[in-house]
Amino acid sequence: MKKSRRSPALGRTGQRALKAMTAQALRLGTGLFRQMLKPALKPARQPRLTPLLPKRKPAGKPAARPRPQPGSASGGGFSTGNWTSGTAMGAGGARRWHLYSPPGQRPGQRLPLLVMLHGCKQDAAGFAASTRMNRLAASQRFLVLYPAQDRLANPQGCWNWYGTDAGRAQAEAALILQAIDTVCQRHGADSQRVVVAGLSAGASMAALLASRHPARFAAVVMHSGVPPGTAHSTLSALRAMQGRRSTPPLAATATSAAAGWPPLLVIHGTADGVVSPHNAEAAARVWAAAAGALAGPTRQVQRGQRRAMQVTDFKRRGQTMATLALVLGLGHAWSGGAAGQPFSDALGPDASRMVWAFAQKQFRRVAA
Repeated sequence: MKKSRRSPALGRTGQRALKAMTAQALRLGTGLFRQMLKPALKPARQPRLTPLLPKRKPAGKPAARPRPQPGSASGGGFSTGNWTSGTAMGAGGARRWHLYSPPGQRPGQRLPLLVMLHGCKQDAAGFAASTRMNRLAASQRFLVLYPAQDRLANPQGCWNWYGTDAGRAQAEAALILQAIDTVCQRHGADSQRVVVAGLSAGASMAALLASRHPARFAAVVMHSGVPPGTAHSTLSALRAMQGRRSTPPLAATATSAAAGWPPLLVIHGTADGVVSPHNAEAAARVWAAAAGALAGPTRQVQRGQRRAMQVTDFKRRGQTMATLALVLGLGHAWSGGAAGQPFSDALGPDASRMVWAFAQKQFRRVAA
């Protein structure tokens, strides 16, 4: 029986051709692989603060980076300065933050920090444009931090200030504190001169932050918000906004006030149909009680053609621990904000200047 002889599938010529094709494929594959790796090998660029900068149509050659003009309609009250973005991450997820630094800040220079918490159906960009706080920061030399709520955490963009039972409020507060720490450590903010302010849900979160971490803040400002402890769930929050829930006493005492309980400024419109003005009175009352302060006489203040205010100071040993400013006829909007912006009332007294003036008083007190 003859043995069958196996014939090679390719001759020498075919084998040489196959080797050449394999080598060429390897060279092409290596080239493609390198091309695919190029984007990953490039150094990561610092994210640009596009949400907080107005969009401009390029005319001719595109500008390297458009800057808004102070007080212009397109600029929304922005001023020249520097923008920095970052992300705080923790048990509550991740939250973006944006920092405005005034022009000319020197390396190593420590400036006061104002933390601005936006309200529902707002974002950091809209809040900055409405309040025009950056223009004030440029002239008065302070930093402004805008933490941004994630729509995945709340579809309306509200801070979950009421979610204390589920722990959501505490988790978001921790993320905001983390952003503050980063700005103090890396971007020249003075940790002894930090003030937190907010509108609506942002005001409620600001008060929650300051009441739970009083030593971290020199002052706190609530504009059209609900005082801490009034709600603990979505349903109770709705009732609280309507003024249908009582506010329990805060945990602080006169002793803790002497150790650094931060003074409170409450601004609220008497015509607010979203958050009842009863919340403003409750906030000032429980805050003053926690600080051991008593109410003084109410006075009416009006400047020019702006809306009038009824102002009450709550003092302890001559020191103002809470101020209640009810703006007559103001709805659910930032008082004295930029015209044409949502949740902004140009007719009211300038809340932004009120916030900064209140903060400066506390800085002087601490320095003394």
